[in-house]
Amino acid sequence: MPTQSAIKIAPSILSADFADFGREIQAIEAQGADWVHVDVMDGHFVPNLTFGPQLCKAIRRHIKTVMDVHLMISPVDTYIEAFAEAGADIITAHAEAGPHMHRTLQAIRATGKKAGLALNPGTPAEAAAPLLDLVDLICVMTVNPGFGGQKFLHSQIDKVRSLRAMIGGRPIHIEIDGGITPETAPLVTAAGADVLVAGSSVFSGGSVERPEIYGRNIRAIRAAVETVAV
Repeated sequence: MPTQSAIKIAPSILSADFADFGREIQAIEAQGADWVHVDVMDGHFVPNLTFGPQLCKAIRRHIKTVMDVHLMISPVDTYIEAFAEAGADIITAHAEAGPHMHRTLQAIRATGKKAGLALNPGTPAEAAAPLLDLVDLICVMTVNPGFGGQKFLHSQIDKVRSLRAMIGGRPIHIEIDGGITPETAPLVTAAGADVLVAGSSVFSGGSVERPEIYGRNIRAIRAAVETVAV
């Protein structure tokens, strides 16, 4: 079970001010963010269109922590090198995005980056079993990917628990993406998650002019998990 001090909070810039990414990133990091989560969507694999490698390259210089790039795209292999060159520290691809996930994860690691595997809500934990020796992170989608601000799917908590048991002593993060709030964060950390992606629950009410609200929101999530991550 992760300790409270090991829990990482990764605000998703999908909920930030797109016109002011540099200052938004600086603000969340100054207010306690551990990682910066970048949701890349292609309008094909998911029903939304967001960022590409050039945007990642442009914001890289503002990120002092970890650039966590989540590729919700298909095909994915042809873009791995571009996102690696853009400065991603972690590149996560979806198990559902292509037929040869071993090859995809090997390609990510070949760039020197950490490799993540994302699982949609309808994909069972068992899909990760043959890939555990190739991943550094498993991202459990607790909403259907494509949009921010969706409600948390409680059905995914058992998946987190199964993955934590499956991982055993391997140094693999379990990341949760979707619907994280002070109410849902304890549920997934108790099940074994140690990275929490939070979009609207971090950025809501704040701005680069009022960054202390980002800090208050981040601290609220941290405080919520203190009672269960021991």
